Amino acid sequence: MPIVSKHAKIVSLWVMSSLVLTACAQPDAQEPAVAESEPQPVEETPVPVIDPASEALFLSIEENGYAHLFLFRSLDLQLTRITAGAWNDIAPALSPDHSRLAFASDRDGDWDLYIMALNAGEVTQVTNSPEYDSAPSWSPDGQWVAYETYVNENLEVQVVNAATGEVLPITQHPASDHSPAWAPDGRHVAFISNRGGDSDVWLADLDLTGDDRYKNLSNTPLEAENFPVWNRDGSQLLWSSISQTVGYSGLYIWNAADPNRSAYWIGDGNVGTWNEISTQVIAAVTASNQTFLTAYNLTGDLMLASIPLTGRVRGMTWGSAALSKPLPASWTQAAGQTPEALWSPIVTPGAEVPNQRWYVVAVSDVQAPFPQLHDLVDESYTALRQRISQETGWDALASLENAFVPLTTRLEPGMDEDWLYTGRAFAINSLMSNAGWMVTLREDIGAQTYWRVYIRCAVQDGSLGEPIHNAPWNLSARYDLDPRTYEQGGDYAPVPAGYWVDITALAQAYGWERVPALPNWRTFYKGARFTTFAMPGGLTWYQAMQELYPVEALITPTKVLAPTNTPTHTPTLTPSKVPTRTPRMTFTPSSTPTVTFTPSMTPTPPTVIP
Repeated sequence: MPIVSKHAKIVSLWVMSSLVLTACAQPDAQEPAVAESEPQPVEETPVPVIDPASEALFLSIEENGYAHLFLFRSLDLQLTRITAGAWNDIAPALSPDHSRLAFASDRDGDWDLYIMALNAGEVTQVTNSPEYDSAPSWSPDGQWVAYETYVNENLEVQVVNAATGEVLPITQHPASDHSPAWAPDGRHVAFISNRGGDSDVWLADLDLTGDDRYKNLSNTPLEAENFPVWNRDGSQLLWSSISQTVGYSGLYIWNAADPNRSAYWIGDGNVGTWNEISTQVIAAVTASNQTFLTAYNLTGDLMLASIPLTGRVRGMTWGSAALSKPLPASWTQAAGQTPEALWSPIVTPGAEVPNQRWYVVAVSDVQAPFPQLHDLVDESYTALRQRISQETGWDALASLENAFVPLTTRLEPGMDEDWLYTGRAFAINSLMSNAGWMVTLREDIGAQTYWRVYIRCAVQDGSLGEPIHNAPWNLSARYDLDPRTYEQGGDYAPVPAGYWVDITALAQAYGWERVPALPNWRTFYKGARFTTFAMPGGLTWYQAMQELYPVEALITPTKVLAPTNTPTHTPTLTPSKVPTRTPRMTFTPSSTPTVTFTPSMTPTPPTVIP
């Protein structure tokens, strides 16, 4: 049997992929011959007229720590839940004929792709593997679905036949390749990759092989792009960007007719999608601890007032869909479910506190300098701790860097009004990041910097957590003796392998908010505050402090000096104004002689030996 080299196998596989995927392109209509001498009238391209009642936005929203699918209609501006359960349904994608909805779900334990029939609500499983499969994107003919999958400890882009389950690769690179978007021409796939160092938008030409197949479209060294999506005719590509430069994060549009020109900014947003006729973009905008839904036209004008959502958006798709009336029974059943409260406060009986002030209570089995929290939030912390243990497979909150901090204990400079003093905050043990069990992703919102914290799962078989898509921020890179990384407070790190859990999203579901970094965090490591979560409960810091302390204690708090080494006596040098010679010892002569007596001899008694 002849031996075929690995390179030859890969080349042959690319050729086979290109031949198979050629069917995904829509056939070009043959144009009639036109006589050169006969002038022809110029016909305007008709603009499709869409019935507003048929416009449907499908989006995945997190609630109570799980992501479910929702239907949003621009006609009545109401959200309707269409899936429910103790699992996640994310990344919806509407088929080209608007009759099916592809999405990713872990409802059976592993992350796989599913397709929902919109007329009946029936769900069919497409992929069935222990690997993570997500982010589906339809081919123009509706026969194939491009998606991201976690293979060989890395995210890659593949395509699957929606009917037969046949799988073909699109990328095979050591970098993280994810979030595919199939172009309407059927011969190009846009995706996100960090093969250039950070997350950029790349374009794969299915008619080419080798390195010439891929092209960097965004090429932004200090930005991280996400969620590319084509408009209806493939003339424009929309994506989101998180920038280190203030004011440059948001949604961008790239024109295919002018590929060498940079994409232009249209508005704030972390996830966006086009409407049916590509005249508007609907966006999910993330504030520090809240997500809103809004819409822009192509010049950036606001078209929809911000609508607050229950949690983070995990994908969206917008189009014209002929939905059944009434809606499918499974949708109606999901819409009627009311999410249960994840926790409720329990007041601990204790000694009476004057002026109806609250007090802190001990948190059991937690290692911290002061393992106590406010009596109104300790149950939430306990419930969050149990949930994180369930999602990660280990008790990551058993050891804290800080919980409640007494007023007489000084924190670092600049933290005199830290939420840890209120008993309504805790700080995760930052040593986990040094051990490789925790990473942080940088998110600049306005002029402030926030962090998204991920903790590594104890089990790495795909049953817990998700792969990390974007490059985390390495705060310790500032110590590499590089002036550039020191001034910017660190640098992007390689995307870590494995499965991780988003602790920031889970903490938000239980009422805990992340706090912004201090303005000097780039040169002050602890000023990043990337492990601190607080539950203000609608209170300001001063109001929260008044729940524990009298006003007098806040006006003139007793400060405790920072600890110092054991004091030792330090001699003080007192120099003489005029240097003087040290006198030598002298002998004074005496005229009176001194008489010295010689002692007399004393006989030694004999020794008597008996």
